[in-house]
Amino acid sequence: MEKKTIAVLGMMCAGCAANVERRLASLKGVATASVNLPGRSVLVEFDKEQITLEQMQQALSAIGYDMVIEEDRNVEALEHQSYCTLQRKVVVSWCFAIAVMAIGMGGMLTNLDADSRNQVCMIIAALNLAYCGWGFYTSALRQLMHGTANMDTLVALSTGISFLLSTFNTFWGDSFWGSRGLVSHTYFDASVMIITFVLTGRLLEERAKQSTAGSIRSLMGLQPKTAHCVSDGTTVDIPISAVQSGDLLEVRPGEKVPVDGTMTSESVARIDESMMTGEAVAIAKQHGDRVLAGTLVKEGTLQMQAEAIGQKTVLSNMIRIVQEAQGSKAPVQRVVDRVALVFVPVVVALSVVTCLSWYLIGGPDCLPQAIFSAVSVLVIACPCAMGLATPTALMVGIGKAAEQNILIKDATALEQLRQVDAIVIDKTGTLTIPCPDLPQGETLKPDAAEAMDMLQAQGIDIHLMSGDREDRVAPIARQAHISHYRSQVLPQDKANLVKTLQAEGHHVAMVGDGINDSQALATADVSIAMGRGTDVAMDVAQVTLMTTDLRRIAEAIRLSRRTVAAIRQNLFWAFVYNVVCIPLAAGIPYAFGVNWQITPMWASALMAFSSVSVVLNSLRLKFTK
Repeated sequence: MEKKTIAVLGMMCAGCAANVERRLASLKGVATASVNLPGRSVLVEFDKEQITLEQMQQALSAIGYDMVIEEDRNVEALEHQSYCTLQRKVVVSWCFAIAVMAIGMGGMLTNLDADSRNQVCMIIAALNLAYCGWGFYTSALRQLMHGTANMDTLVALSTGISFLLSTFNTFWGDSFWGSRGLVSHTYFDASVMIITFVLTGRLLEERAKQSTAGSIRSLMGLQPKTAHCVSDGTTVDIPISAVQSGDLLEVRPGEKVPVDGTMTSESVARIDESMMTGEAVAIAKQHGDRVLAGTLVKEGTLQMQAEAIGQKTVLSNMIRIVQEAQGSKAPVQRVVDRVALVFVPVVVALSVVTCLSWYLIGGPDCLPQAIFSAVSVLVIACPCAMGLATPTALMVGIGKAAEQNILIKDATALEQLRQVDAIVIDKTGTLTIPCPDLPQGETLKPDAAEAMDMLQAQGIDIHLMSGDREDRVAPIARQAHISHYRSQVLPQDKANLVKTLQAEGHHVAMVGDGINDSQALATADVSIAMGRGTDVAMDVAQVTLMTTDLRRIAEAIRLSRRTVAAIRQNLFWAFVYNVVCIPLAAGIPYAFGVNWQITPMWASALMAFSSVSVVLNSLRLKFTK
């Protein structure tokens, strides 16, 4: 099985995300498919022997989405092109909207009678539908052909009904409705404004979403584009993709190390590894030392032998972990996805019920009002805000953690961190700095005591577990302000303590860095490994600290609590928005003697505002200290 994060273009709402996931999951050979809507990507786990990326691309293309699998296609360039097209459509649609509103209200072209104004408005509305709104109709048709629906379905239905009814009333309204003693109305302004507000909302969402993906882009920006390859005494600049394992490379002051490797030069160079470790002081490197891709050479020119290249570098692995984490599903998101999958058909059903209710209560006289109310329900009940509530907050939260040198492997870990109320922590290498001189005991890390105080201030109990002797463990525990500690324990004892705490009702995190900690790490509710520990510990752990600063643990827990709080706020307002606005759009106030309801035009504005507000609320996490 292979796991891969792939860009998907054309997704606009939670319905789109659900359709992409369902389509991919239905393919033979695909084990799981998890869409990251704000990141415009899908995390796919598949069997290469049973299905290819080209087959997945074809399956998504059939329902109107573009999976970018070709290496020569620049995703950022394609997104920028799409953004510019959207921007152009928004400007044109606003011009059409202003013209229709001005003419419809009689503020301009006063020499035209009502019929002539309606015909001019019809032409403008038709141009708007053809240029600015055509994508909604083609997308809705593709969805219909495959038995699915999304936000485009709602927009296509509402604007199509508004335009067709208005066109009918323009030419035959007086004779048809007049013979029944009714006055005909046109809603060309509604059909134009719905598209205008929806496109404007999408434009604002796109701008905001670019900020949510900023952490990934900053990590990718650390990767150099070229490398200086030394061969036969000459230096040649080559693309980073052309570097082979074993190549001799030169890196000059002010440049970034292109790949992971080992220093071969005898002279000392100073390298800034803060992007990996969070430690601002440049580290002296000499012959035989390991250097990492993306780190910055501050002083000295170094030569190195390339070892890990491409996707095998530590930096590429960090990027992969963050991408997969941002695309993973929190437990609450799975519930939202199930709701989003059926939401559009339910909205269409509610719209039909609204129309029938008005007609049955008021008879033929209420038919225009019935259609008007049904259109308002179609527009305002878009599930976009609900679909964006969780993934936008997760993207920002996990990206913010990465900026602080905290790698969170999945959304579940981020959600569970907030519940931690007990921590089991290893001593050597985790809480202390080992000493190469075995007569000498090790020293406590400089920030360890402050870190333990921060955790205990959050209401978390600390349990120090070590296989070392009592006379070495006790002083370290006192210096770190830890009251619960045990010495001379085996790896099984650490796992047993985790199980005991869990049986007492605690949510337990295990912090360790060695092979002897892997059993306890696997048992804990949340496992935290030190980035300079063993590969086994980091493979098992859900959270990896790329720095030696233990204060990052408290920061990760605080960030988890704020992220989950943002998710709850988003879901609450998205839910309340639909609960409150759908009845208002359906005309429920009329039943209580209030002659007012939300019009289709304002429904589209409110729908756009709800989606943008959810994204902006999530972006607040970027600015938390």
